[in-house]
Amino acid sequence: MLAANAYAKDMVNVGGQPMLPTKDIVDNAVNSADHTTLVAAVKAAGLVDTLKGKGPFTVFAPTNAAFMKLPAGTVDTLLKAENKPTLTKVLTYHVVPGKYDFKALATAIQKGKGTAELKTASGGKLWAMQNGAHNIVLKDEKGGMANISTYDVYQSNGVINVVDTVLMPN
Repeated sequence: MLAANAYAKDMVNVGGQPMLPTKDIVDNAVNSADHTTLVAAVKAAGLVDTLKGKGPFTVFAPTNAAFMKLPAGTVDTLLKAENKPTLTKVLTYHVVPGKYDFKALATAIQKGKGTAELKTASGGKLWAMQNGAHNIVLKDEKGGMANISTYDVYQSNGVINVVDTVLMPN
């Protein structure tokens, strides 16, 4: 019974579906109704195999609503085959090697005296900052800000933190 309780404690629902810690990032994300745009983009960019890899990875996963905040036509343009390099850069900008759950992010922010600099899989940088006692925000290279709305969605190969804004690299 203890093992079942520990398992249930680690499981989080995202997009109306349970995110099982025994599944990888892709296998969980495809079940989230809130991440259909992200999943389509990951497939279009050819990143499925990468995100099913060993990791660990931290994915700052934008919701469908986050993608809808982009200027009209942006998502459709990014999903075109000729824009695959740009799409890949945007998506890998949301991936940080390592496992950054709330506790790890908060510790890094404290060590950085208020800001943690994270190096993304695309080679870019994100900055994490505390915004109140229980909220962390991310700043992208263009100065945009994203709130983490759901923390610590543990996967077999990392962790997902859901964000409300698409982060943009330079």
